[in-house]
Amino acid sequence: MLEYSMFERLPFRSQAEVIAKTGTIVASRRYGQWHVTLFALNDRFVELWSGEQAQVFSTFKEAASKIAIFEPYLNEVNIGELER
Repeated sequence: MLEYSMFERLPFRSQAEVIAKTGTIVASRRYGQWHVTLFALNDRFVELWSGEQAQVFSTFKEAASKIAIFEPYLNEVNIGELER
């Protein structure tokens, strides 16, 4: 298991490989021209911001609350699917 602090120091290509192998997609949303995907990785969260000309991973400080991390994604949750 890769330490989270080591993940933050990896080059983008290596981060993408780690996410592909061990990350779990939690949610996605749009923010302007960006498509943002939230991943769970080793009990922490990582966002992938994908635009027309760039892709960037962003990480959260350890002190960030899960509520604050999930809040931007709540409008994208389809409650109807959860009721089935």
